[in-house]
Amino acid sequence: MVRFRWALVRATALHGFEMDSPLHGQQQAFDLSTQETIAQNLAAVRQDIARACDCANRAADAVRLVAVTKYAKWEWVQALAALHQTFGESRPQQMAERQALMPKAEWHLIGQLQRNKVRLAIQSPAMIHSVDSLKLLQRIALIAGGFGIRPQILLQVNVSLEESKSGFTPDDLLESWADVIVCHEAVEIAGLMTMAPASDDPEDARPSFRALSEFRDRLRSNDATQRDELTLPELSMGMSSDFAVAIDEGSTLVRIGRRLFNGLE
Repeated sequence: MVRFRWALVRATALHGFEMDSPLHGQQQAFDLSTQETIAQNLAAVRQDIARACDCANRAADAVRLVAVTKYAKWEWVQALAALHQTFGESRPQQMAERQALMPKAEWHLIGQLQRNKVRLAIQSPAMIHSVDSLKLLQRIALIAGGFGIRPQILLQVNVSLEESKSGFTPDDLLESWADVIVCHEAVEIAGLMTMAPASDDPEDARPSFRALSEFRDRLRSNDATQRDELTLPELSMGMSSDFAVAIDEGSTLVRIGRRLFNGLE
């Protein structure tokens, strides 16, 4: 245990977490045991991401980890922020509050966004993963223009066609693609997002992840897409139980929460 604590302190010093962390200047409310648990969990997740990238013949830095903190206690988020600086929240209000406390961190909105929350949402996140309709996209574009900002967004695609999930169906997105591209002037459309059907077997998610990747390729080949140089580089897919499969199918953003906070109460 002493050896691990020394390694943690040494890693913190080497990577500049003490001075450059989003927590610099704040009171840190977490205890060392919480920090150690989260550090071990984070190291294991990063190792698994690197292993999945290696198996898929992809560079380890081709995939970014979005640490999902929507159910995490604030002291856990503080502890994680000493080691990692990209977070995902589901509710715009909580994201805005946490972003104000941790302005140097990178915040992603991963939960469903209602049109009446757009004004709040676009002022905080680095990226909105859950733009699930043309009306929402147009609302974001309109309000972003008023603020003079160009937020990054992902289009949520319901490739599994589950009634319980929101998002564009592939056919709907293709049909409205010309209108989507018009919004690209005000909003940076960075890529696509999907959620696979719930299952205990990670391989059950593969058809959905593969379908999203192939659909992205289809959109890229569209004449209007190429004319507007819309490359759609990001694919947000994969969570704690299935991110290795998602990486194998081309994910660039994995959304992981539960595994980072295992062992904490």
